[in-house]
Amino acid sequence: MKFNTPQTLQDIATILDCDFVGDAGFPVLGMNEIHVVQAGDIVFVDHPKYYDKALHSPATIILINKEVACPAGKALLISDDPFRDFNKLTNHFNPFIAARAVIAASATIGKHTVIQPNVFIGNNVTIGDDCLIHPNVTIYDNTVIGNNVTIHSGTVLGSDAFYYKNRPEKFDKLVSGGNVVIKDNVDLGSLCTIDRGVTAATTIGEGTKLDNQVHVGHDTIIGSRCLIASQVGIAGCVLIEDFVTIWGQVGITSGVTIGEKAVISAQSGVSKSLPGHKSYFGTPADDFRKKYKELASIRLIPDIIEKLDNL
Repeated sequence: MKFNTPQTLQDIATILDCDFVGDAGFPVLGMNEIHVVQAGDIVFVDHPKYYDKALHSPATIILINKEVACPAGKALLISDDPFRDFNKLTNHFNPFIAARAVIAASATIGKHTVIQPNVFIGNNVTIGDDCLIHPNVTIYDNTVIGNNVTIHSGTVLGSDAFYYKNRPEKFDKLVSGGNVVIKDNVDLGSLCTIDRGVTAATTIGEGTKLDNQVHVGHDTIIGSRCLIASQVGIAGCVLIEDFVTIWGQVGITSGVTIGEKAVISAQSGVSKSLPGHKSYFGTPADDFRKKYKELASIRLIPDIIEKLDNL
């Protein structure tokens, strides 16, 4: 998430009421999670296990809960609770604005696009040309939809990320400040749910088709011309490359990559990254042929036991 106006280290420290290490005029251009940070961004870290990763990431401002040696060319914001203060910055620079109409006045809708009854379109939404949005679709603020996109009834674009910190007294929610981007020629079935990014965009690539009841988690990026069948659940921060096929009821854990032209069979569970140009099956998902050889071997176990008993 980039700020509309560049800030300084002193500006951010004043908002958070915290100390800082570095030049007061050090430029601050935005804020992002660790996997999408760029130079000029703030990243937060609140556990020693991840200090080095944050300090040596592309981010140039680190919101951290301990004063440590600051790498050259970077700055620190010292906070007793970086998670809380990251939320404070999201609310400051990207505050929630309540809807004042079913279709916001700030929304932009392209030529020949059809919006059926009972569709909600939030603030600053952009919809391209020749789209068809069926009844009861909900499109949250800042969503970007390309040309020739079809969205079927009951689908929701832009729900909050499922991202919580487990505190002793409660689960504390990380505020979502990102959005959803749907590229050209995408079809979304009924009752799909696409969560927005925490600070960046959850993206569905050109020509990709989603069946009914597919869930896509925050900050996930789906490539071009993928096919995703009904009841697939994709966690946050997943990268699915181009031309991937995912059949029904597959579950994919967070942070993995599915390679180009991979095929994942129905009801598989993906717990690690999978290279492209191969077919996968099972839980945990593995190479299709290898998995079926394992199943064939398992079927031989009773005969082996019987032979051993007869020795």
